[in-house]
Amino acid sequence: MILPALTTDQMREVDRLMVEHLGIQLLQMMENAGRNLALLAKRILSHDEDDDDALQDRPIVVLAGRGNNGGGGLAAARHLLNWGAWVQIVLTDPPADLPSGAMRDQLLILQKMDAPLAFADEGWELPPADLVVDALIGYGISGDPRGRTADLIQLANSSVAPILSLDVPSGLDPASGQLHIPHVSATATMTLALPKRGLIQQEAQAACGQLFLADIGVPPELYEYLDLEVPPFFAIDTLMPLQIQDGVVLLQE
Repeated sequence: MILPALTTDQMREVDRLMVEHLGIQLLQMMENAGRNLALLAKRILSHDEDDDDALQDRPIVVLAGRGNNGGGGLAAARHLLNWGAWVQIVLTDPPADLPSGAMRDQLLILQKMDAPLAFADEGWELPPADLVVDALIGYGISGDPRGRTADLIQLANSSVAPILSLDVPSGLDPASGQLHIPHVSATATMTLALPKRGLIQQEAQAACGQLFLADIGVPPELYEYLDLEVPPFFAIDTLMPLQIQDGVVLLQE
């Protein structure tokens, strides 16, 4: 099945329509993204499909930025903790400096759970892990990553652990496919709702690793506002592998 790839403006319009037209709030979409990200993390760490103990005491580091992408990473961290993993959450900003909104709501839940939270201060080092989750920058990237975000990208790339990126590898422009400096070199990328055009550019594919697509609850009919015809393919599964062939995104059923 061939899937359309969205521009950044189209993805922003999808988010707007979800909230303003349907009343589906960002926190709900973030929760769907986080649960699917946690499921994919389990799949990556599993030796086989029936490995129920794949996450038990497995060390996972979740790198979370200050925006909505970071909120999805925090939601995933909560699910992974609930499923028995040992999760270290690393924030680019101190909690007191984060703006109000869905990302902060996710953080407050983790604080009430006494989840392991750290702030990427100067001299901080990435702890040993079996998996690094990159939830630093989403489709709202503007220019080269800077400051602590850039530091965490470089630390993630220096780890021997596989990296799982949420929506796009941090530092990759989802519209053009441009690889900013620095950028995450992911083992796998779980993009949301529909693939982004930048992910299918040849220069971006190596940074994305294996591509997956996750359901965040967008009704297929909503895409008609973008003049797109999208079937209800998530009826098969809420988390599906993608393949790029000759510049076309194919859904692997």
